[in-house]
Amino acid sequence: MNQQNKPFAITLDVGSSHLNKTGSWRSMRPEYVDRLPPCNKACPSGEDIQGWLSLTEEKKYHQAWQLITRDNPFPAVMGRVCYHSCEGACNRGQLDLPVGINSVERFIGDQGLINNWQFSAGTDTGKKVMIIGSGPAGLAAAYHLRRLGHAVTMFEAAVKPGGMMRYGIPKYRLPREKLNAEIDRVLDMGVDIRLNQRVDDIEQTRREGGFDAVLIAIGAQHSRHLEFAGEPSIPIIDALTVLRDTELEKHNRLVGRVVVYGGGNSAMDVARTAIRMGARDVTVVARQEQQHLTAHRFEIKEAVEEGTRLMTLHSITAINGNELTLEKLKPGDSHPVATGETETFSADVLVLAVGQDVDESVLENSPDLAVENGVIAVDERLQTKSPGIFAAGDAAPSQRNVTSALGQGKKAARAIHAFLNGSLYQPAPQHEVVEFNMLEPWYYADAPRTAQPHLEAVRRKNGFAEVVGDLDSEHATYESRRCMSCGNCFECDNCYGICPDNAIKKLGPGKGFEFKYDYCKGCGMCEAECPCGAIRMVAEEI
Repeated sequence: MNQQNKPFAITLDVGSSHLNKTGSWRSMRPEYVDRLPPCNKACPSGEDIQGWLSLTEEKKYHQAWQLITRDNPFPAVMGRVCYHSCEGACNRGQLDLPVGINSVERFIGDQGLINNWQFSAGTDTGKKVMIIGSGPAGLAAAYHLRRLGHAVTMFEAAVKPGGMMRYGIPKYRLPREKLNAEIDRVLDMGVDIRLNQRVDDIEQTRREGGFDAVLIAIGAQHSRHLEFAGEPSIPIIDALTVLRDTELEKHNRLVGRVVVYGGGNSAMDVARTAIRMGARDVTVVARQEQQHLTAHRFEIKEAVEEGTRLMTLHSITAINGNELTLEKLKPGDSHPVATGETETFSADVLVLAVGQDVDESVLENSPDLAVENGVIAVDERLQTKSPGIFAAGDAAPSQRNVTSALGQGKKAARAIHAFLNGSLYQPAPQHEVVEFNMLEPWYYADAPRTAQPHLEAVRRKNGFAEVVGDLDSEHATYESRRCMSCGNCFECDNCYGICPDNAIKKLGPGKGFEFKYDYCKGCGMCEAECPCGAIRMVAEEI
């Protein structure tokens, strides 16, 4: 037998193991894959969260900002007001606590403002788009359309742009200097905005302006009202009016004993605003149990810390003078049910925070635009029944939060871009989402989550100063490092080091690895020891 053809175990010559191509024994083969991190999947704006966290970890802040703003033009705003569904989906939450994605996004957004990083518009296409409304959906659409090179004219009925970001979110959550700076950066791309100008006839305005497409992004500005038995003598106002008047520094009537009826985030915002305005006491009355309120948990917690009283499982049935009649409820199978027991409660003002609908008067001269269930009817591409007219944000079916509106604005811009080019928008297919059981969490060190600084409740309620503080560079870098890179190889070398067959080849920094299938026996050790779930085993083709 020729010496050089003997197996490595006999010759002991370095490299002679490659003479025995053991890959022929294999019934399963490993493959490198790029899976979709659950945080990316959960983001309504479609951000590459894992990507910009990795850049932040390397302190490449400008590149991280560029990657965020590829999808979301308002990182400093969203780092403050987004309810971070990404963190709820974060796989690290099953190990200890989710990565503080929202706090890192805020840090990167603030870096963009500190360094005056700007956007650039695309090459002019000669196409003109009309956007009605300058809230988050309208502004996001304007941003993406300008990057695609289309001319944009926005019509805004209010005196300042921003929509519900300005008129629905109090300053203690969103400082106006941050909001103004990020809005101005979008407008500086060449967006023509016409403030204090309401559009009453969409088709006529479209014809007169020579617009090739229209986006309706008017939000849901029409507050729902309730009728009560009795003869009230106290003011009954809606939450949007209160928040808008507060922003415009008008008298908001939040004095004395304030009762807010509703259990959502707007109800908590009104309650917390009333405390800051010096109301004697503030009570939120809600039909649901506290754990079933639609307001986010931290909003409820902070409202209570600041002095708000919660009366859950109660409904208001009558108002006589300044006396509210409250009926006690009890949990039911699908919704609370009446008990027949009542009590009275004195109030000086009642604020209704029971939801909003689209202001249909804007559509009166557009018979082809249908309103269904309080929103404008659209297809899967956000186009209405009238060709070339689209709707997005709270005016269309959505989750009704700023992040969802930004995502819809981006989607509408891409659909409009396709329409202007005579085609239909087709979203790119998504990769498989990586689940926690695909990871090997043993490799991830115990790394406690960074806590953002908060003002104490006694200081919070004395003014509209921002409640939540910033991360510094060190803590933003640390928090980014807690990301487990779910589903995407970060070249830890585990597979390379553990392979018993020397069947993995390193391709160089940033290029990953490849399998040498002539030698891989399909043992699966690489998949089992991959920390981030970037390897899968598949059946060998016969």
